[in-house]
Amino acid sequence: MRPCGAAPKQMSCVDGGPFSRGYDKAARNARPVATVWVQTFYMDRYEVTYGQYQACVKAGKCTKAGPNYGDYSRERQPIVGVSWFDAQRYCRVHGKRLPTEAEWEKAARGPGGELYPWGNAYATCRRAVVRDHRGRSCGVKKMGKGPEKGRTFVVGSRAPGRYGLYDMAGNSWEWVADWYAKSYAACGKACLGTNPRGPCDGAQKCPGHRYKIVRGGSWYWKGHMATGYYRRFHVPSNRPFHHFGFRCAASL
Repeated sequence: MRPCGAAPKQMSCVDGGPFSRGYDKAARNARPVATVWVQTFYMDRYEVTYGQYQACVKAGKCTKAGPNYGDYSRERQPIVGVSWFDAQRYCRVHGKRLPTEAEWEKAARGPGGELYPWGNAYATCRRAVVRDHRGRSCGVKKMGKGPEKGRTFVVGSRAPGRYGLYDMAGNSWEWVADWYAKSYAACGKACLGTNPRGPCDGAQKCPGHRYKIVRGGSWYWKGHMATGYYRRFHVPSNRPFHHFGFRCAASL
């Protein structure tokens, strides 16, 4: 494995090597635990923001997409409401790519397989932008219609986790590259070994698979979804619409 060197601007280097993926006390789709390897890679420190995405649209390089609700359009809030295809295109335009699911989990959990980006302590609002006893987004109301739905915070509102990455837990769900399999056991060899890319080795089309994966939880849900192992799936077209975001990765 190549060692980390100087990372590109606004990215962190994640050391390659083995890590413990999955969690045997989680839902079936996150089982069984296995040791997998990833090569050293770079990951965006922050979720891609509304301002960054709109700049790409204005330049004619990205598809118009984004929040369908009010109060999600601050310059530094994460872009939400994009499809998997929108996210993939943005990353490619910027010379990057979506992280694989294994890369995302390694970046969130580290080599020891801790449950959260900061360790094993539960995801409270002190550590992440999630739903708690006060309501969604740590009790902060959304302006306009449906204030109880809450909203995302500007990126980096909480302390960074390992590798200097922000908001790997909470704030916005994040698309990853892989097709979804109902469990790692069902995925088989495609989810094992070094640099696994999931079903069909990450090919653009994958017969029998219609869902992609989002990771990390969000402002809308409680902390049990804001772990490094929780897996949620949705159609890559993002129809029906959900407020999913993303960050990009890059190979050395």
